[in-house]
Amino acid sequence: MTVDDLLEIERIRKIRMLYSYYLDAGEIDALAALFSADAVCEFGPFGVWTGQATIAENYHKVMGPMLSKGPFHSLHVNTNHWVELTGPASAVGRLYLVDLALDRAPEENPLLWLGAYDEAYVKVSGDWKIQRTSLHFMWPQRHITGDFPGNHLPVSS
Repeated sequence: MTVDDLLEIERIRKIRMLYSYYLDAGEIDALAALFSADAVCEFGPFGVWTGQATIAENYHKVMGPMLSKGPFHSLHVNTNHWVELTGPASAVGRLYLVDLALDRAPEENPLLWLGAYDEAYVKVSGDWKIQRTSLHFMWPQRHITGDFPGNHLPVSS
């Protein structure tokens, strides 16, 4: 791996961290701009969303009740993000999700979901975009695709 490879991986990680920030801040249009025009989101009980415009529209619908209270009433914490470059303009990755509701009383459990994302990234006009994201929900309900844990993702040592 080269220094340039490491810099590309960090650029991908940045867009992935911006994804969670924009979602929690209620900046849905900025969130949608992180996706490629032909992106696919596979979100278990929330369905499969195809295309940047559909992704924005559905995030507005799904997050609307939470965002009507203002920004940061939820936190989408991401951890254990690994990224593997698969070509000069393509990469794959995996990360974990801890989804918290911050509008609950202190005595209530704020934990909403635990999950794992399998993702594909593509470079478009010099910028990395999320091309596919598959969220596998682990808890409290299980919604996992048949190929989880993403056996199609390359893993180098």
